[in-house]
Amino acid sequence: MDVSDVSAWSRVRDDIGSKFGTVDLLMLNAGTSFKPTTSQPWEDVDYFQKTLNINFFGIVNGLAAFLPLVQKSKGPSAVIFTGSKQGITNPPGNPAYNASKSAIKTIAEQLAHDLRTKSSPSYAPQTSVHLLIPGWTFTGLSGNAGPVPDSEALGKKPAGAWLPSQCAEYGYRGVKEGKFYIVCPDDDVDESLDQARMTWGAGDWIDGRSPLSRWDEKYKDQAAEWIKNEADKRREARVDTTA
Repeated sequence: MDVSDVSAWSRVRDDIGSKFGTVDLLMLNAGTSFKPTTSQPWEDVDYFQKTLNINFFGIVNGLAAFLPLVQKSKGPSAVIFTGSKQGITNPPGNPAYNASKSAIKTIAEQLAHDLRTKSSPSYAPQTSVHLLIPGWTFTGLSGNAGPVPDSEALGKKPAGAWLPSQCAEYGYRGVKEGKFYIVCPDDDVDESLDQARMTWGAGDWIDGRSPLSRWDEKYKDQAAEWIKNEADKRREARVDTTA
């Protein structure tokens, strides 16, 4: 289906609703990545519109269509959004994609608050909300022809990437544990390094640095050293906790 088409969502909702009545699990996973057609992405309005029509409005359309069916479930039920680390750390190079994933994080947080707040008209405490944030995963966006069996993908995926099944299993455990932010590691980047990078990024506005200072000539060496040291501290703390 075309996820940017509201009427397409309505047809699917009517079909599912007539067969099942309610929905216990809604996973909003629409996402793709376009490249600007010019050297200046800021002049390519079509690049932004195509990206947001799928990555953002594709999610919003699905949520609007199916949330009422999820809220009717006697529960437990769940809504899972697929986000991206690029929507948090915002690395240079693909502003439309980053903006779309940042927007998904925002609406997921807002929905989670609404569903758990008694004064909200959307109050549905039986429905949990989760933001799944994959790491480097070997999907169609990263060269996988898939869906293919893990045994076949293993021989083709980059060494540092996770298989889609690993990401799915990590997400499943996070949902069972009741986590909202489910930040997946991969074989190159562990949880401690992710947290250190995110902490540095939050410091840009707290400490008054330039935006995206991690990639700024003025700060990048300082950022790399701080992130390494912070990640090491977090790893050591985890070892102490589990010992």
